Amino acid sequence: MTRRFYVVWIGHSPGIYDSWEECKAQIDGFPGARYKAFASQDDATRAFRGDPDEESQMLRTIAAHRPKSVNYDAIPEIVKDSIAVDGACAGNPGAMEYRGVDVMTGAEIFRVGPLADGTNNVAEYLALIHALAFFKKTGNSHTAIYSDSRTAIAWIRRRGHKSTLVRTPNNGKIFEMLARADAWIQSNYPENPIIKWDTDNWGEIPADFGRK
Repeated sequence: MTRRFYVVWIGHSPGIYDSWEECKAQIDGFPGARYKAFASQDDATRAFRGDPDEESQMLRTIAAHRPKSVNYDAIPEIVKDSIAVDGACAGNPGAMEYRGVDVMTGAEIFRVGPLADGTNNVAEYLALIHALAFFKKTGNSHTAIYSDSRTAIAWIRRRGHKSTLVRTPNNGKIFEMLARADAWIQSNYPENPIIKWDTDNWGEIPADFGRK
Protein backbone atom coordinates (compact mmCIF):
# COMPACT_ATOMS: atom_id res chain seq x y z
CA MET A 1 0.00 0.00 0.00
CA THR A 2 1.30 3.45 -0.93
CA ARG A 3 2.19 5.53 2.10
CA ARG A 4 0.39 8.86 2.38
CA PHE A 5 0.83 11.92 4.56
CA TYR A 6 -2.08 14.00 5.84
CA VAL A 7 -1.96 17.74 6.47
CA VAL A 8 -4.46 19.11 8.98
CA TRP A 9 -4.59 22.89 8.68
CA ILE A 10 -7.66 23.33 10.85
CA GLY A 11 -8.54 20.70 13.46
CA HIS A 12 -8.10 19.67 17.08
CA SER A 13 -4.33 19.63 16.64
CA PRO A 14 -3.05 20.98 13.28
CA GLY A 15 0.00 19.25 11.87
CA ILE A 16 1.23 16.49 9.54
CA TYR A 17 0.18 12.88 10.17
CA ASP A 18 1.33 9.68 8.50
CA SER A 19 -1.88 7.66 8.98
CA TRP A 20 -5.53 8.24 8.19
CA GLU A 21 -6.50 7.16 11.73
CA GLU A 22 -4.39 9.94 13.28
CA CYS A 23 -5.68 12.49 10.79
CA LYS A 24 -9.29 11.45 11.36
CA ALA A 25 -8.87 11.92 15.10
CA GLN A 26 -7.92 15.56 14.49
CA ILE A 27 -10.87 16.43 12.23
CA ASP A 28 -13.74 14.39 13.69
CA GLY A 29 -16.25 16.70 15.31
CA PHE A 30 -14.23 19.83 14.54
CA PRO A 31 -16.37 22.46 12.73
CA GLY A 32 -14.77 23.65 9.49
CA ALA A 33 -11.89 21.16 9.63
CA ARG A 34 -9.45 21.46 6.72
CA TYR A 35 -7.16 18.63 5.65
CA LYS A 36 -5.65 16.92 2.59
CA ALA A 37 -3.60 13.82 1.75
CA PHE A 38 -0.21 14.01 0.00
CA ALA A 39 1.99 11.37 -1.60
CA SER A 40 5.23 12.54 0.04
CA GLN A 41 6.32 14.11 3.30
CA ASP A 42 8.05 16.96 1.45
CA ASP A 43 4.83 17.88 -0.38
CA ALA A 44 2.91 17.70 2.88
CA THR A 45 5.46 19.91 4.64
CA ARG A 46 5.35 22.55 1.90
CA ALA A 47 1.54 22.53 1.94
CA PHE A 48 1.38 22.79 5.74
CA ARG A 49 3.65 25.84 5.69
CA GLY A 50 1.44 27.49 3.08
CA ASP A 51 -1.98 29.06 3.33
CA PRO A 52 -4.88 26.55 3.51
CA ASP A 53 -7.29 28.86 1.68
CA GLU A 54 -4.75 29.41 -1.10
CA GLU A 55 -4.16 25.65 -1.35
CA SER A 56 -7.89 24.92 -1.45
CA GLN A 57 -8.55 27.57 -4.09
CA MET A 58 -5.69 26.28 -6.23
CA LEU A 59 -7.03 22.72 -6.13
CA ARG A 60 -10.56 23.83 -6.98
CA THR A 61 -9.30 25.92 -9.90
CA ILE A 62 -7.36 22.95 -11.26
CA ALA A 63 -10.40 20.72 -10.91
CA ALA A 64 -12.70 23.23 -12.61
CA HIS A 65 -10.41 23.51 -15.65
CA ARG A 66 -9.29 19.90 -15.91
CA PRO A 67 -10.05 18.58 -19.43
CA LYS A 68 -12.84 16.02 -19.43
CA SER A 69 -11.78 12.52 -20.47
CA VAL A 70 -15.18 12.08 -22.10
CA ASN A 71 -16.82 14.43 -24.57
CA TYR A 72 -20.32 14.31 -23.13
CA ASP A 73 -21.56 16.59 -25.90
CA ALA A 74 -20.91 13.74 -28.34
CA ILE A 75 -23.13 11.30 -26.43
CA PRO A 76 -26.71 11.97 -27.58
CA GLU A 77 -28.29 10.04 -24.70
CA ILE A 78 -26.97 12.52 -22.13
CA VAL A 79 -29.29 15.39 -21.31
CA LYS A 80 -27.25 18.51 -21.92
CA ASP A 81 -29.12 20.77 -19.48
CA SER A 82 -28.12 18.78 -16.41
CA ILE A 83 -26.01 18.55 -13.30
CA ALA A 84 -24.42 15.48 -11.75
CA VAL A 85 -24.18 14.76 -8.02
CA ASP A 86 -22.00 12.30 -6.15
CA GLY A 87 -20.72 11.51 -2.69
CA ALA A 88 -17.53 10.11 -1.25
CA CYS A 89 -16.57 8.61 2.10
CA ALA A 90 -13.14 7.74 3.49
CA GLY A 91 -14.19 4.62 5.40
CA ASN A 92 -17.59 3.17 6.28
CA PRO A 93 -18.42 5.11 8.31
CA GLY A 94 -15.86 7.81 7.68
CA ALA A 95 -15.25 11.38 6.55
CA MET A 96 -18.11 12.06 4.14
CA GLU A 97 -18.65 14.76 1.52
CA TYR A 98 -20.75 15.40 -1.55
CA ARG A 99 -20.95 17.81 -4.46
CA GLY A 100 -22.83 18.80 -7.59
CA VAL A 101 -21.26 19.82 -10.91
CA ASP A 102 -22.48 21.03 -14.29
CA VAL A 103 -22.29 18.03 -16.62
CA MET A 104 -21.18 19.93 -19.72
CA THR A 105 -18.62 22.28 -18.16
CA GLY A 106 -17.51 20.42 -15.04
CA ALA A 107 -18.01 23.60 -12.99
CA GLU A 108 -18.67 22.86 -9.33
CA ILE A 109 -22.08 24.18 -8.23
CA PHE A 110 -22.06 23.12 -4.59
CA ARG A 111 -19.89 21.12 -2.23
CA VAL A 112 -20.51 20.05 1.37
CA GLY A 113 -18.14 18.36 3.81
CA PRO A 114 -16.14 16.59 4.92
CA LEU A 115 -18.38 15.53 7.80
CA ALA A 116 -17.32 12.87 10.27
CA ASP A 117 -18.75 9.33 10.48
CA GLY A 118 -20.97 9.23 7.39
CA THR A 119 -21.50 6.82 4.51
CA ASN A 120 -21.56 6.95 0.72
CA ASN A 121 -25.29 6.26 0.56
CA VAL A 122 -26.06 9.09 2.97
CA ALA A 123 -23.79 11.47 1.04
CA GLU A 124 -25.44 10.62 -2.28
CA TYR A 125 -28.95 11.00 -0.84
CA LEU A 126 -28.11 14.39 0.68
CA ALA A 127 -26.56 15.46 -2.63
CA LEU A 128 -29.80 14.71 -4.47
CA ILE A 129 -31.88 16.56 -1.89
CA HIS A 130 -29.46 19.50 -2.03
CA ALA A 131 -29.82 19.69 -5.82
CA LEU A 132 -33.62 19.39 -5.73
CA ALA A 133 -33.94 22.06 -3.04
CA PHE A 134 -31.52 24.34 -4.90
CA PHE A 135 -33.57 24.16 -8.09
CA LYS A 136 -36.84 24.56 -6.18
CA LYS A 137 -35.54 27.72 -4.57
CA THR A 138 -34.38 29.16 -7.90
CA GLY A 139 -37.58 28.23 -9.72
CA ASN A 140 -35.85 25.80 -12.07
CA SER A 141 -37.93 22.68 -12.71
CA HIS A 142 -36.36 21.57 -16.00
CA THR A 143 -32.66 20.89 -15.37
CA ALA A 144 -32.03 17.16 -15.02
CA ILE A 145 -30.10 15.69 -12.09
CA TYR A 146 -27.84 12.67 -12.65
CA SER A 147 -26.84 10.27 -9.87
CA ASP A 148 -25.03 6.94 -10.10
CA SER A 149 -26.59 5.71 -6.84
CA ARG A 150 -29.60 3.40 -7.17
CA THR A 151 -29.95 3.49 -3.39
CA ALA A 152 -30.14 7.29 -3.17
CA ILE A 153 -32.63 7.46 -6.05
CA ALA A 154 -34.76 4.81 -4.35
CA TRP A 155 -34.76 6.81 -1.10
CA ILE A 156 -36.00 9.85 -3.01
CA ARG A 157 -38.85 7.80 -4.47
CA ARG A 158 -39.72 6.43 -1.02
CA ARG A 159 -39.70 9.96 0.42
CA GLY A 160 -37.07 9.30 3.06
CA HIS A 161 -33.73 7.66 3.78
CA LYS A 162 -33.37 4.06 4.97
CA SER A 163 -29.83 4.37 6.30
CA THR A 164 -28.69 2.18 9.19
CA LEU A 165 -25.95 4.66 10.10
CA VAL A 166 -25.24 4.58 13.84
CA ARG A 167 -25.17 7.88 15.69
CA THR A 168 -21.79 8.74 17.21
CA PRO A 169 -20.48 11.71 19.19
CA ASN A 170 -19.14 13.10 15.90
CA ASN A 171 -21.96 12.77 13.36
CA GLY A 172 -24.78 14.74 14.93
CA LYS A 173 -24.57 17.23 12.04
CA ILE A 174 -25.25 14.44 9.54
CA PHE A 175 -28.34 13.30 11.43
CA GLU A 176 -29.60 16.90 11.50
CA MET A 177 -29.10 17.09 7.73
CA LEU A 178 -30.89 13.77 7.21
CA ALA A 179 -33.85 14.97 9.26
CA ARG A 180 -34.08 18.17 7.21
CA ALA A 181 -33.68 16.22 3.97
CA ASP A 182 -36.49 13.81 4.88
CA ALA A 183 -38.73 16.70 5.91
CA TRP A 184 -38.05 18.45 2.61
CA ILE A 185 -38.78 15.45 0.38
CA GLN A 186 -41.94 14.66 2.35
CA SER A 187 -43.32 18.16 1.82
CA ASN A 188 -42.04 18.85 -1.71
CA TYR A 189 -42.65 16.95 -4.93
CA PRO A 190 -39.46 16.58 -7.00
CA GLU A 191 -40.06 18.40 -10.28
CA ASN A 192 -36.63 18.04 -11.84
CA PRO A 193 -35.97 14.75 -13.66
CA ILE A 194 -33.68 12.43 -11.68
CA ILE A 195 -31.76 10.13 -14.03
CA LYS A 196 -29.48 7.18 -13.27
CA TRP A 197 -26.00 7.83 -14.72
CA ASP A 198 -24.99 5.03 -17.12
CA THR A 199 -21.50 4.37 -15.78
CA ASP A 200 -20.95 1.30 -17.95
CA ASN A 201 -21.36 3.28 -21.16
CA TRP A 202 -20.42 6.83 -20.16
CA GLY A 203 -17.65 6.32 -17.60
CA GLU A 204 -17.58 7.76 -14.09
CA ILE A 205 -20.16 10.40 -13.27
CA PRO A 206 -18.76 13.96 -13.73
CA ALA A 207 -19.17 14.70 -10.01
CA ASP A 208 -17.04 11.68 -9.05
CA PHE A 209 -14.33 12.42 -6.47
CA GLY A 210 -11.85 10.09 -8.21
CA ARG A 211 -11.06 8.01 -5.12
CA LYS A 212 -12.00 4.53 -6.30
